[in-house]
Parts: sequence; C-alpha cells; structure tokens
Amino acid sequence: MVKKYLGAKGMNYEEVNLDEHPQRQAEALELSGALTVPVTVVTKQDESKEVIVGYNLAKLAPAVA
Repeated sequence: MVKKYLGAKGMNYEEVNLDEHPQRQAEALELSGALTVPVTVVTKQDESKEVIVGYNLAKLAPAVA
C-alpha cells in the first residue's frame, strides 16, 4: 500500500526487501523500534528523517506533503 501511495504521488523511493537483504533488519529495527514492515523513512529537505511504521496514511500523507 505504501508503494502504491507513493507511486500515485509520483514520488521516488528505495525499496529494501528484508528477506533479500537480512543484514538490513538491524537498521529497520533501530529506525522503527520494531520488526514490523513496512518501515518508511521520509527524508525532509532539511535532512531530518521521519519514520513511519506500517501503512499509516495519517502519518505518511503529511510527511511527504
């Protein structure tokens, strides 16, 4: 759902499949505090990052606006 939402908005994103890249699981856990997927990291213009766990449109929409 996150990929579909971002694609509909014409936004670029990097997808990391944790099954294919298990070494990145620690990074996902550190960022989100959980191993729930998806973990979406939005990098803002000021280089700050907002982490959104799961498909949470209430947090995702304003983060990418």
